[in-house]
Amino acid sequence: MNEKARILFIDDEERILRSLKMLFRGQYTVHTAIDPEEALEIVRKEKIHVVISDQRMPSMLGVDFLRCVKEVSPNTMRLLLTGYSDLSAVVNSVNEGEIFRYINKPWNSDEIKDTVAKAAEIAISLEQFTQPVPKTDGVARDALHFLLIDDDLQTQQTLCNVLGKEHHLHHASSLDRAFEVLESQPIAIVISEVRVGAEEVSGVIKLLKQYNPQMLTLVLTSFQDTKILIELINHGQVYRFLPKPIHDGLLTKSVQAAVQHYRAMKETPQLLKRYQVDAVAIAPVIANAKVSSRIMSYIKKIRLLPQARQ
Repeated sequence: MNEKARILFIDDEERILRSLKMLFRGQYTVHTAIDPEEALEIVRKEKIHVVISDQRMPSMLGVDFLRCVKEVSPNTMRLLLTGYSDLSAVVNSVNEGEIFRYINKPWNSDEIKDTVAKAAEIAISLEQFTQPVPKTDGVARDALHFLLIDDDLQTQQTLCNVLGKEHHLHHASSLDRAFEVLESQPIAIVISEVRVGAEEVSGVIKLLKQYNPQMLTLVLTSFQDTKILIELINHGQVYRFLPKPIHDGLLTKSVQAAVQHYRAMKETPQLLKRYQVDAVAIAPVIANAKVSSRIMSYIKKIRLLPQARQ
């Protein structure tokens, strides 16, 4: 990068800020703040490429702060730094802050440096692009294809009611059927459980984002393993986490947001860089999914698509 990126750390512990500033000084223009209001003022006045926020601060939670950053400076890459496996924090960091990565305390110096470097590089490369303004002129838009991966019939009926006749819904109660649909239909948005029957789906969700970054994933689950949810952020860039039992209003709002976001990415595909994921190994997923031939067939097919080659 020719331009030195500007990064902002916010934490209520000054010793942590000192440590982070020492770790990143020289490579970036580093700003620090101990107070969320002070930090937001920096974001308003400066062109900040990356914000890294602690979660537990006395006056404001990190996820609330990052939501404010998103409103003030939507192009700033947002990362959450925390030493707590707080389920609500994990969920809200995605649903409200749309974070790029979730970083655990105590951090690994090499890993955090690599993550911040990726975020900074993406932010600088996309400075000339802006999020498209949603079209609200009443012009008809193409219907999108949704795939629901879940063996819960009630969830299927609820989603069917939400989508109505505006979009196409495909249903899979197994991974084998899911890949059959993925190979035959132009799926835009996947809505999936973390587990379907005895099958683990989280690894497949990660692979889908890695090989088809334009596809959006919403995770519906009553599962509360924060480690898996964090992995789905860092390796799957899940667009939304939605708890079960399904709330019709929240599902409707999330589907509408996903449709708008998908269409925006179609209009400006360069913005897909913001949703790059850390690569995951294929072998463990194939071993667990028991549908290796379908996975490999799908990956082979998706690699031939234009968006996969960008």
